[in-house]
Amino acid sequence: MLSKWLHESNYTVVFTGAGMSTESGLPDFRSTNQGLWNQQDPSKIASTDALNNNVEAFMDFYRERVLGVKQYTPHKGHYILADWEKEGIIKSIITQNVDGFHQEAGSRRVAELHGTLQQVHCQQCGKVYKSEAFLNKDYHCTCGGVLRPSVVLFGEALPQEAFQFALNEAEKADLFIVLGSSLSVTPANQFPLIAKDHGAKLVIVNRDKTELDHFADEVIHHKAIGDVLESLT
Repeated sequence: MLSKWLHESNYTVVFTGAGMSTESGLPDFRSTNQGLWNQQDPSKIASTDALNNNVEAFMDFYRERVLGVKQYTPHKGHYILADWEKEGIIKSIITQNVDGFHQEAGSRRVAELHGTLQQVHCQQCGKVYKSEAFLNKDYHCTCGGVLRPSVVLFGEALPQEAFQFALNEAEKADLFIVLGSSLSVTPANQFPLIAKDHGAKLVIVNRDKTELDHFADEVIHHKAIGDVLESLT
C-alpha cells in the first residue's frame, strides 16, 4: 500500500529517528545492547547541568560524539529521500537525529528537532562555528564565551523554529512516513498523531514494534530502511 499511497499523495512528510542513523553505522541512544545511555547517565553528561558544572566531562563526551559523526556518511536511504524531495515526491523531513546526514545527502527542507552536531555555538554571544572546533579542542569563542554543540540538551526545550515547522508540516501532510523511530520520546512522537488527526495516512517503518503501531495504516518491521525506500524507487 505504501507504494500506492506515495504515488497518490500530494503532500508527503517523512519523520526519521535513530534507526535512520544506525544504518550509517552510528550508535543509537536507547537500544538494549549498544545504546549510549546504557553506558552514560544523560543527566550527568549531556545536560545543562553538566555544561555548567561538569564542563570537562561534557566537552569530552561531545567531542567523542562529533568525532563519531565524522567517521560515518549518509546511506542510500538518505540519498533516496533527497532525490524524492528534488522530484517533489516528498515535501519535507522532520528528524530526531543530530548527525546532519539528511542535509549532507542533499535534503533542504529539514526540521532538526534536537539540533545538530555539525555546528557549535557560543553560550555567551551565540556566534556559530563548524564542529571541527571541538575536534581541535577549541572550546572558546573569540568573545571568551564557552562553545557548546548546537544540540538540545537534557533540560532544554526543543528549538521553536524547528518545532513550528514540524507542526505545520504534520498538519499539511496527507501521507506521513515514520522511518526508524521507536516513537517513545515526547513531544516529538506527537507529530505522527497530529498528522493522523488531520487526515493523513500514517506508515511506520521500524525494525521493532513502536508505541504508535496501532494508530498506523501500515506497519513495516524487520526491514532495513534503505532497502524499503529502494524498493519504492
